[in-house]
Amino acid sequence: MITLLNDNFSQLNDFLQEKSFSKIFILVDENTHEYCLPVLLGNLETDLSFEILEIEAGEEMKNIQTANHLWEILTEMQADRKALIINLGGGVITDMGGFVASTYKRGIQFINIPTTLLSMCDASIGGKTGIDLMHFKNMVGTFTFPEQIFIYPQFLDTLPFKEVRSGFAEMLKHGLIADKKHWESLIQIHKLDVESIIPHIQTSMDIKQDVVEKDFHEKNIRKTLNFGHTIGHAVESLCLEQGNPILHGEAVAMGMICEAHLAYLEGLISEQDSTIIIENIQRYYPYLDVSDFKDDDISALLLNDKKNTESKINFSLLSGIGSCVFDHQCSQKNILKALDFYRKLNDF
Repeated sequence: MITLLNDNFSQLNDFLQEKSFSKIFILVDENTHEYCLPVLLGNLETDLSFEILEIEAGEEMKNIQTANHLWEILTEMQADRKALIINLGGGVITDMGGFVASTYKRGIQFINIPTTLLSMCDASIGGKTGIDLMHFKNMVGTFTFPEQIFIYPQFLDTLPFKEVRSGFAEMLKHGLIADKKHWESLIQIHKLDVESIIPHIQTSMDIKQDVVEKDFHEKNIRKTLNFGHTIGHAVESLCLEQGNPILHGEAVAMGMICEAHLAYLEGLISEQDSTIIIENIQRYYPYLDVSDFKDDDISALLLNDKKNTESKINFSLLSGIGSCVFDHQCSQKNILKALDFYRKLNDF
């Protein structure tokens, strides 16, 4: 299902020729419209008619209003159940495009062509689609696999450094939860750039894909992919609510630091392992100022996390470097200690 594209996109063209689609809709934001769409159109070989659907870039666009706007456009353009949506973009585009496709007329086909490191290694893989509800991350969505995922690593050359760093957080997470060797390879990277990261992308994609294949609907092991996301999503949501959105990977990095310390407090990993994890994450990610966020505000969002049951906060926490447990319920005292630990990191 994941295909690495060559320079003439022949695999994509073969796919389009084999299928009997009625029309193609290409979803982009203004960034992928400028930097990636010309590459796609320059290599697209099809007799099918196609339309470009463009939305503004940014997490704040991943909402029901944008979804409704796209549904209306599809309706006006008479998209039928044999239409195809090509999601050309990062995590927002693949999440949003997948959600719109999976719900329009009870589901039309879509493919993902991720253009960011985050979407290549994580967001576009796994069949999770979704939008944010108010300031709550990915609160509404579906489990729907794309028909195909096509990876073109050269798109990474169009990214600013902060977007590359954002995606790298998910790669670190994959190593921490499932593959110690992958983690150890990643932390050997001294200069974080596209050239140094590309050799490791396939391993991260394989880890994510393997976990998803074992547990598509997130009943058990797939929950481990949420390491760093329980606290990370809460902070990301608060930043979004304040009108100061941060990149997903920045939030996940902060969340992994907190939750690595929380795993130590809960007796799941040693203090030494916790320190190794935290110090290595700090090498790549600047401190995220959360001093304005009260414990009560963060706790309220933690209680709304999708993984929770019966008002109990379920964490996915490391049980070692390369292993992870899920549905772990922590004491409120240790959760607050972990948050306080992170705040104090800025003192050093």
